[in-house]
Amino acid sequence: MSNPFNNVPEPVTLTVSQLNRQARSLLESHFDFVWVEGEISNFAAPSSGHWYFSLKDGNAQVRCAMFRGRNQRLRFRPENGDHIRLRCRVSLYEGRGEFQLIAEHMELAGAGALQAAFEKLKAKLLAEGLFDADRKQPLPESVSHLGVITSPTGAAIHDILTVLERRCPAIEVSILPVAVQGDSAAPEIVAAIERANRLHEAGDVQLDALIVGRGGGSLEDLWAFNEEIVARAIAASKLPIVSAVGHEVDFSIADMVADQRAPTPSAAAEMLSPDQREQMARLKKLEADLVRLMRRKLADAQTRLDHLRARLKHPGAQLREQSQRLDDLEQRLILAQKNLLARKKNELALLESRLHANSPLPRIQQMQKDLTVSQQRLEGAMQTKLADARNRLAHLAQMLDSLSPLATLARGYAIVTDADGKVVTDASSVAKGTSLTTRLASGSLEVTVDSVSEKDS
Repeated sequence: MSNPFNNVPEPVTLTVSQLNRQARSLLESHFDFVWVEGEISNFAAPSSGHWYFSLKDGNAQVRCAMFRGRNQRLRFRPENGDHIRLRCRVSLYEGRGEFQLIAEHMELAGAGALQAAFEKLKAKLLAEGLFDADRKQPLPESVSHLGVITSPTGAAIHDILTVLERRCPAIEVSILPVAVQGDSAAPEIVAAIERANRLHEAGDVQLDALIVGRGGGSLEDLWAFNEEIVARAIAASKLPIVSAVGHEVDFSIADMVADQRAPTPSAAAEMLSPDQREQMARLKKLEADLVRLMRRKLADAQTRLDHLRARLKHPGAQLREQSQRLDDLEQRLILAQKNLLARKKNELALLESRLHANSPLPRIQQMQKDLTVSQQRLEGAMQTKLADARNRLAHLAQMLDSLSPLATLARGYAIVTDADGKVVTDASSVAKGTSLTTRLASGSLEVTVDSVSEKDS
């Protein structure tokens, strides 16, 4: 008898690796990128540079991984307890069969987002120079009229007025009421700062400084004082501004931009008001110093008066003393003049002696004598030279005469030249009928050749 179940195919058996791989493929193909929000726990950052952590809420948690290539793009490093939002892929870690999220992007959520916005605006304004100390205005040395921009019902205004009443009630206070929390707070604060400046510039209200602030609270509560429009309004104010936001540990963008930061509203009031008790004590001290100084001055004047009175003499005695002193000075002057005149005479005689010793007249006379002798010698030398030259000239003329062709002509000789003025020395070089010039000792002849004789043998 055959078994009817023999033809039923046996089920496919998967390995654990195959099952995890299929589950992973199913998850990744079914889910596109999703955003998930939660709190970080079990954060780990091994040497590989990858981040591993759990993301949890009140009821569940899920394992997450953010690989190095992605987390290097973040501007912050998360920590346990951070509330974040993840853009991620749903996946499964095959090695352990664990459901996990692969993070592609991370950002702070809730209070973390506010903190990130705070840091971003802080960096922006810092780069623009709004926090620079050289652009901040000094606070006035004395304040007679103070503007306060805050909530009219909060604890901050109560603290400020209490401090001013105690320290210096003479200071006039103008309250510019604004919301210090919520969506309308930042625009109202900006409008109040601008209004205070307009009233001051128009001369309607002569304000010396402004306090802008509120009591403490969470980051969300204080957020109006971290808005960019508030920071720029504070920076643009012509009136000096003291920022007093929150408690001493709180620090806002408004604190960084303001001309001065006070840790609390009460501290801001103290910063801008003198303590009347300190002023009274200072005035009493100044009064005591003034009285002591006046007494000292009077005592010094009395001492000087007594001294002058003791030195005072009868005018006649003073005149006789001055007359005697004048006579003495006159004698001293006459003696000094005589001594000076004698000294000058001696100096003049010495200078005349030196001048005579160095006079150029003897040298000039000697040079004139030398010049006369030189002239005589020169004339004698010139006469001798001229005589020698005449004798030599006569001798040369005699020699020239003896060599002159004119002397030869005088002995009966003649010089024959052709039409070109060349001397004819060879009869064969002259043709019959040629015109020649014959130069004699006295005059010349123009002749024509009739015949040419041969050269003598």
